[in-house]
Amino acid sequence: MTMASNKTQCFKCNKEKITYSCEGCSQRFCFVDLAEHKQLLHDELHIITNGYNEFKQRINEQKQNPQNHPLIKQIDQWEVNSIEQIQLKAQDYREVVIKSSQRFINDIEMKFNDLSEQIKQFHKENDFNEINLNYLTNQLRKITEELNDPSNISIQQNSQTFMNEISIISVIKSKSNKWKQNGITVAGGNGEGQEINQLDHPLAIFIDKKKNIFIADFFNHRIVEWKHNAKEGQIIADSNEQGNRMNQLNYPTDMIVDQQNHSIIIADFKNSRVVQWVGEKQQILIQNIVCYGLAMDKHGFLYVSDWKKNEVKRWKMGEYNNEGIVVAGGNEKGHQLNQLNCPTFMFVDEDQSVYVSDCNNHRVMKWRKDAKEGTIVAGGNGQGRNLNQLFSPQGIFVHDLGQIYVADNGNHRIMRWCEEKEEGEVIVGGNGKGNESNQLNSPTGLSFDDDGNLYVADWLNHRIQKFEIVL
Repeated sequence: MTMASNKTQCFKCNKEKITYSCEGCSQRFCFVDLAEHKQLLHDELHIITNGYNEFKQRINEQKQNPQNHPLIKQIDQWEVNSIEQIQLKAQDYREVVIKSSQRFINDIEMKFNDLSEQIKQFHKENDFNEINLNYLTNQLRKITEELNDPSNISIQQNSQTFMNEISIISVIKSKSNKWKQNGITVAGGNGEGQEINQLDHPLAIFIDKKKNIFIADFFNHRIVEWKHNAKEGQIIADSNEQGNRMNQLNYPTDMIVDQQNHSIIIADFKNSRVVQWVGEKQQILIQNIVCYGLAMDKHGFLYVSDWKKNEVKRWKMGEYNNEGIVVAGGNEKGHQLNQLNCPTFMFVDEDQSVYVSDCNNHRVMKWRKDAKEGTIVAGGNGQGRNLNQLFSPQGIFVHDLGQIYVADNGNHRIMRWCEEKEEGEVIVGGNGKGNESNQLNSPTGLSFDDDGNLYVADWLNHRIQKFEIVL
């Protein structure tokens, strides 16, 4: 502060007095107001000093207690949350393992119970031979190996993430298997035609262990093979156009492929015969039968569905000269449990039970060996698109867990039914008829490869669609 030599107005009291200048704010104060002004400055300095002291204290506290850093608290919270998530995830995985293990045990138990029933039947009827005993021994060995196989379920870790993630790997084929809803065209798909990259109303299909596809190319009167990932097929039966000569076919509907013997048995529908092609040689196995579907059981018996007579007959291998044995239907056309109405495709299980797509009755029937009538295992509630109905069923596959897969032709979908259930579920298709990747147009044949991928003969789209299994 510097003293003034004359009187001036005080900044605070606005009176003419001897004043003194404040270098800080450049204002002039009288003596009294200057003292008050100084006190205010001292008070502000005190406040600032306290702030500095508090800041120093905070520095010292953080130096002495670095664990109190706010980020440490965030990390602590992250740890708690992460542990909770891991615990929840671990519980989920435990439940998956328990459910998978229980399902596996139940499946093994079902197979064991079936074998037990067969053994009881053999004891009761006292009618068995070495073939039966060998079969029982082999089946017991198989289910024992399944039960003892530790690889049925395992843990796979993902070491690429910060915290190792795990996933449960189960090779047990579950009843809840699902497939991608968008199919991949693996044969045909180039429009209706007879070129080697085209199909014309493909009806039945068969997938071998190398994922090669055999196709009954109905309107082209030929059987074609599409190698895995091939862009075109190759004709393996009938390159001589439509006809009734030995080396010709007339609307083939189904086939049985025996790659070991390079043999194909074909349902030659319009020629009313079952023929066998072995390389370039042909022979007629069965004549005068309006054959549609074919099947063969583990004993080598051949089953043929007769579209016109509404029955399924069985022949012993090499004994095709006789009339065959009726194993389903054969009681004229009708909808009673002992009748069929235009049977199409079939499946024969380990017990020689015959599953038949009863097309015009809109149902799938199961006929046990030597039964006088069948039981309805899918559909049977009239033509329709509800989950308890079918519309002209075609291709059929039966899994040993009691799952029945059906090409629901008129509803443009593939359905899965579990035996003794009142309704099925749509596994692919069911989005209206069309040619998009998630649509089908009157599907007929169906098959699976060894990885569980589903293949469908998409009849009116002239293509074969592959639907990959979701693991």
